[in-house]
Amino acid sequence: MKPIAFALFLAAVAAVAAADGFRVDLIHRDSPRSPLYDPSSTAFDRVRAAAERSALRPSRFARAGLAASGDTSIEAPVLPDISDYLMEVELGTPKYKVVAIVDTGSELIWANCKPCTRCYEQTPPLFDPEDSSTYRDIACDSRACKLLPSSVCISNSNCQYEYTYGDGSQVVGNLANETFTFTTTGSNTIAIPNITFGCTHQNRGIFSNRTSGLVGLAPRQLSLVSQLGSSIDSKFSYCLVPLSQTNATSKLVLGNGSGASGSDVLTTPLTIQDSFYYLTLNGISVGNTNISATSPTASGSPNIIIDSGTMLNILSPEMAYELGKAVKDIVDLPVANDPELSLYAACFHVKGSRDYKFPDITYNFEGAPLKLGPLNTFLEVSQDMVCLAASSAGELQIFGNIAQQNLHVEYDLGANQLSFAQVDCANF
Repeated sequence: MKPIAFALFLAAVAAVAAADGFRVDLIHRDSPRSPLYDPSSTAFDRVRAAAERSALRPSRFARAGLAASGDTSIEAPVLPDISDYLMEVELGTPKYKVVAIVDTGSELIWANCKPCTRCYEQTPPLFDPEDSSTYRDIACDSRACKLLPSSVCISNSNCQYEYTYGDGSQVVGNLANETFTFTTTGSNTIAIPNITFGCTHQNRGIFSNRTSGLVGLAPRQLSLVSQLGSSIDSKFSYCLVPLSQTNATSKLVLGNGSGASGSDVLTTPLTIQDSFYYLTLNGISVGNTNISATSPTASGSPNIIIDSGTMLNILSPEMAYELGKAVKDIVDLPVANDPELSLYAACFHVKGSRDYKFPDITYNFEGAPLKLGPLNTFLEVSQDMVCLAASSAGELQIFGNIAQQNLHVEYDLGANQLSFAQVDCANF
């Protein structure tokens, strides 16, 4: 493509994205659409596995904080196969489909590429950069190469990356530019050239052979949202359908889209810290009980990560205990022993009665009292047992994806604010 035509194409892409945004499907890993779907697993098996993944996330985030403070042995915060959502994207010209993990806690975009000399055995075919007319390796002296936490350069050769995750898993390859094509709502497509990504030729560690890459949405410069930047007005959002609605699909919106609007929109400050999206949680209200944030996560300062990849809300031990106690005082059901060894803040026996009620719980974010019903705060974890979807299993606090079901959650990185709006995400 000639330079002038290419520039006009980029301008057209930017104009469309900034004006309306574009939507893509987010596929829950346990959805029948997911390559990770296991039809032999029960709904309770899936809840248990997701809760166990939730328990792992805070320690990975804490290790990332150490990395940000000078411990460079860990360069990425999460396990590479621990997030709850996937997306499909097509690379190159001609197009090649990648099913990638989507993570608001990860930066680097990458896909497995030929030749993959020491790689996990991937079920889908590998992307071959030699077959793509739009693939370009990035030079060592480029700005993008300097943004990597760890790179290898020999003289003026191409930029090679070594990206290590919190469990020691690692991907190694060439940093490159490529055209990414997204299938939007309505089966339209939008092609965006010159997305910087990692073409992985070696990896080791824990990866699923049914996925072939990762799309990072973290607030760092190599993530997808940061690269799109002004072309999406520095905004992205998502709407997560309840887990029980297996025939509906969650959405990721890059750009304004149908931005959170209406009288019920709540807006709270968004703080970027240690490469994560932080909110300020001043306390939690349930019934007549108000639970204040406690040290070291006191109110008035950013103290909780909002994360699409964690199922449960992870709270400080003090807040989790007080919340569990307040719920037990209100709910007129027998208290049950936690089936997951003290993972949940409270559990109840519901055998013999389907006419039980659970209270609304309000998470009092700075300027945004977010009132959540039982759909967002309780889980049926086994036959005749319901548990509070909150835990103290971690070093950091996390606002997880169960709490975000049927909310349009918009990240405005230009204004440093996050908005919640109550919607039916199945019809979003």
